[in-house]
Amino acid sequence: MNLSERLNEDMKQAMKSKDKFTLSTIRMVRSTIKNLEIDLKRALDDNEVLDILGREIKQRKDALYEYEKAGRDELAANAKVEIDIISQYLPTQLSEEEIKVIVQQTIHETGASSKAEMGKLMSALMPKVKGLADGKLVNQVVQQFLQ
Repeated sequence: MNLSERLNEDMKQAMKSKDKFTLSTIRMVRSTIKNLEIDLKRALDDNEVLDILGREIKQRKDALYEYEKAGRDELAANAKVEIDIISQYLPTQLSEEEIKVIVQQTIHETGASSKAEMGKLMSALMPKVKGLADGKLVNQVVQQFLQ
C-alpha cells in the first residue's frame, strides 16, 4: 500500500471512529497532495508524498515555535498533535549519531574540509538523508565537522 492509499484508509478510519482532529489533519495533507497532483496532471509517487509530508511537518514546527513564543498554549498543543499525526507516515528518523556517521562518510567522499565547501558537501549529503532526518539537524552536524 503506498502512502496516498494509506492516507485514504486512515482518513476513512478517522471518519468511522469520529476522530475529528485526525480527520482534519489528514484532510489538510491530502488536500496539499491533491492540489499538486492537479498541477502536475499525474499521481504522485511515494517520494513526492514524503516531500509534502516533510514540508507539512516543517510548517507546523515553525508555527509551534511561534505559538510557544506568543504564549498560545492551546494552539501549540494542536500543532504538536498534528506533527505527531503526520509523523506516523514518515520513515523512522535517523538519530544524531547516525547522521554523524553519514556526514563523516560524505566528507571523506567529497574531500570537503572547510565551511567554504559546505555547499558541495550538503548537495552530496541531502539525497542520502532525504526524508530520514531534519535538515536543521543535518546542517548543525555538518557545521560541527567543518570548522
